[in-house]
Amino acid sequence: MVLLGRVALGIELFEEYEKEEGIVLSKTGYFGMLKEEFTGYNASALSKDLLAGLTVSAVALPLALAFGVSSGADAGAGLITAIVAGLIISALSGAYYQISGPTGAMAAILMSVVANYQIQGVFLATFLAGVLLLLAGLFHLGKLTSFIPAPVITGFTSGIAIIIALGQVDNFFGVTSQGDSALKKLLSYGELGFSPDWVTVGIGCFVALFMLVFPKKWNAVVPASLIGIILATAASLILKLDVAVVGEIPKTLFPEERLSLSAIRPDQLWGLAGPAVSIALLGMIESLLCGASAGRMTGKKLDSDQELIAQGVGNMILPFFGGIPATAAIARTSVAIKSGAKTRLTGVFHAVGLLLAMFVLGPVMSKIPLSALAGVLMVTAWRMNEWEVIRFFFSHRFKGALLKFFVTMAATVLLDLTAAILIGVSAGLVLFICRSANIQVSTLPVDPERAGLDGEGLENWTVVYVSGPWFFMTAEAVMDKLEQLPPQQSLIFSLRGVPAADITAVSMLENYYRKQTAQGRRILFAAVQPAVMDMFRRADLVETAGEDAFYFSVDLALRQLSQESEGKQQMKTADENQ
Repeated sequence: MVLLGRVALGIELFEEYEKEEGIVLSKTGYFGMLKEEFTGYNASALSKDLLAGLTVSAVALPLALAFGVSSGADAGAGLITAIVAGLIISALSGAYYQISGPTGAMAAILMSVVANYQIQGVFLATFLAGVLLLLAGLFHLGKLTSFIPAPVITGFTSGIAIIIALGQVDNFFGVTSQGDSALKKLLSYGELGFSPDWVTVGIGCFVALFMLVFPKKWNAVVPASLIGIILATAASLILKLDVAVVGEIPKTLFPEERLSLSAIRPDQLWGLAGPAVSIALLGMIESLLCGASAGRMTGKKLDSDQELIAQGVGNMILPFFGGIPATAAIARTSVAIKSGAKTRLTGVFHAVGLLLAMFVLGPVMSKIPLSALAGVLMVTAWRMNEWEVIRFFFSHRFKGALLKFFVTMAATVLLDLTAAILIGVSAGLVLFICRSANIQVSTLPVDPERAGLDGEGLENWTVVYVSGPWFFMTAEAVMDKLEQLPPQQSLIFSLRGVPAADITAVSMLENYYRKQTAQGRRILFAAVQPAVMDMFRRADLVETAGEDAFYFSVDLALRQLSQESEGKQQMKTADENQ
């Protein structure tokens, strides 16, 4: 109730300040969101936030431990990340429903960073990524993710799922590998050998199968992953099984292993620039996609710029607590929404719940078998795939979508995540350009009688209908079609179907115009789209042809030609009569 009173007092003070200064806060923006969320906040809303927060903490606990281990750090780092992100990012987020913490996608990036730069490299890369995210939010770059095609995101997600699964082979089977990436670790079994510890395998299989068969309606009450880990840990302790365990869980938010400014070496900064960009890009994609999905569930749109600012501030602070990169996660966020979250206090309460678990359950969590967490991650990796979307691509035979999907997935596994996104988007652009190169050109000689027009000479006119983008890949096709026309014909270009034109196309058209008019033929233009007209003006085609060569429609151009023809005929008749 004290917290509730402080929130209410804060809103009241804001309202008084607005009245005194004559300020009207819009519903958009951070303070506008806070005011909207906490106006009329009462004990009932507080209880809903509290219960939703504790429910989310139950879901987040096993995932935080698992993602901490899979990243190459430790379970404690994952737990600290979930706590600090819940406190800071939730408080600053672009929507009340966003719940942030460690994710499997981030863990996939961090494995190679840990292998090459140790844990201090992870901390520094996280900090640099936070700076990039903060700048992205301040410069309103949140909408950039809308330029990434859906098949690329699907392939990216599937590639990350493969990396997560491959990264858990050691813990799941109780074997040892070498390498700075999941793929290299897998290939190293050829040299090191692969001898599974069947007790370890049994624990991992039990947790994975338990999660798969656990009823969905019960999972809404208590997560299957948490029950599976509890049962596996209990069995391991009772039977005194000799298996690898999580190890010591810190009972402080300031562990010995955290970012130290004195440990930063200038030569590391350049090497970590690539991983930092990957972390920032992935954080942007995951957070904004999570917000878009949750926004559809709640009807409340995410403020993407504020969300990126929150992610930036959070990831800049996390390394100083020994945390790894955090981002908004759809699993936790959807649980918060379904559990009745009302404000961003849900994320804060979820962090408090995890903090209590750290101090109270730390000794027990240290005994959790690593293979149990590996089982959780194996199932999580399987469920990460957007199976309905993938099935849709195959069933409808969308070849372009499948190409982008497989190219991005392969690049994610074989290269790095930043390269995968760039390659996927590039593949999408190439496909788009190839499909856009399909321009249609048709010609129709003018029939004055059919058009209901009078006047001699109209039979020497031809209307050229062009449909499609007119640019460097299609300009030659249009010119080839024009060369096939009878040489004595004057032309009217109907360009209503041309949405855009580039300088190559306009230059070729202007050269054609000059050549034809020099031979005594006329060329007119009709129904030119604004963007194309702007290009014509910039390329001086309008100046060359004159404003009177452009008409709103072909009909108006023909009527004008008919009137010109009639006027000439009348003048000719008058001359003859004289």
